[in-house]
Amino acid sequence: MWRKARLGWQRSLRRLSTAVRRRTEDEGDWFYSSEWWGSDSESEYHGNTVLRSTSSKGNGVVSVLAYPSSKPNKVYWTETEKWLQQRYAQIHPGYEQDQPFRILGYQWRVLRFNDNTRQSTVKIMAAYRETEPGSIFLMQQSHCLAVPYLKSMVAVGLSTLASCGYDLNAAVRGKTRMHILCIGHGGGSLPLFLASKIKGAIVHIVEIDPLVIASSIQAMGFPAFSIMTPSGERAMSKPSILDEVLWKGIQERLYLYESDAEQFVLENNNLYDMVFIDAYDGDDIFPRKLWDPDSLFLRSLRDQLHPEHGTVVVNLHSDADTLYHNDYTSYSHQQLTPMGKYVSSVCQAYKEALASDSHCSKGKQEMGLGFTVSVPWVCNTSLVVCRGFELSGGVANRSMVMNTLISKSLQVEYVMNFPFSCFEYIKRDFFLFE
Repeated sequence: MWRKARLGWQRSLRRLSTAVRRRTEDEGDWFYSSEWWGSDSESEYHGNTVLRSTSSKGNGVVSVLAYPSSKPNKVYWTETEKWLQQRYAQIHPGYEQDQPFRILGYQWRVLRFNDNTRQSTVKIMAAYRETEPGSIFLMQQSHCLAVPYLKSMVAVGLSTLASCGYDLNAAVRGKTRMHILCIGHGGGSLPLFLASKIKGAIVHIVEIDPLVIASSIQAMGFPAFSIMTPSGERAMSKPSILDEVLWKGIQERLYLYESDAEQFVLENNNLYDMVFIDAYDGDDIFPRKLWDPDSLFLRSLRDQLHPEHGTVVVNLHSDADTLYHNDYTSYSHQQLTPMGKYVSSVCQAYKEALASDSHCSKGKQEMGLGFTVSVPWVCNTSLVVCRGFELSGGVANRSMVMNTLISKSLQVEYVMNFPFSCFEYIKRDFFLFE
């Protein structure tokens, strides 16, 4: 969940997008946010409601709105249709080649809580087979991260993990397993992006609201085979033919649990290399039990984080000068974001609970660190806490940590084949917690 920056974002971003356009076009570039952000005053930007229901878990009215997407251009649709047909032929040799797949179009799908909070945004492809023109299926575009704070979490998180000596290249190639926990599901773009980019990724997803899970699958094109039962078994005995065509096994590395986050970590003894936390509720509040220093959640998470390189990334709202909140901040300013005034406390709680140790290994100082970076274009902060951050010597300082992160971010960007710059999401307002 996020809040949009208020001043001149469209004009400045238009200049930026033109100046730094990369070889592989980023369809999730913030430049395209005008297509899905919507407007309360212009009816053509209201979007089409494709799902609407009331949550039983405190998220209020949950809805999914659809908006047309300008990318990819229609001239490229035929190539994707051929790819779908080839995939189907691989799974079902000898099927009739004259009954191909057809793409209806691409849309943005926006998950909202209580009509005004944009909880998640994904891009979907709608298609069908000519033999079954009434059976339309949705495929979420796994390469597309539409919201800047997700790019920030991925960029700074993976760069930190690499800075802790983790062999990310081996995980990307599927040579080693990388165990990831995502707390908070939304539309599922973050876990789907990670599973599609990292062949060795095993991604556990925890979402408390069954309506959010249903929305992501029914209206946002997330793989249905990912759903787990309370007993820990797959809800589906095997992937559907369509899942196999669309996902090429990615769906078998996604495990989506309907559960309270605290309950999940208390009842499991998994060991995770990375943990991503994005768990705002329908009132735009980050639940206190997920950051209280005395909570069972943080105590249990400590035991499930890899002792040598475990890395946790948390999305936090930061509508203003929240890291340095003081008694002189106006009451109205404090009310802009319910979470804002607690950001510093959240950061300290996570660092003390998860990354308080340091040691020397092979001539390098390896230490637990906690830091934050501001997310460009929106009013969010990414908190990162890690174990085993490798430094050549001495006491960690802002410059030393920043230089290490920037160096590793270039490697991450290359290995992961990102369409966006990791550096863009690391450099802004870096703050190292002591």
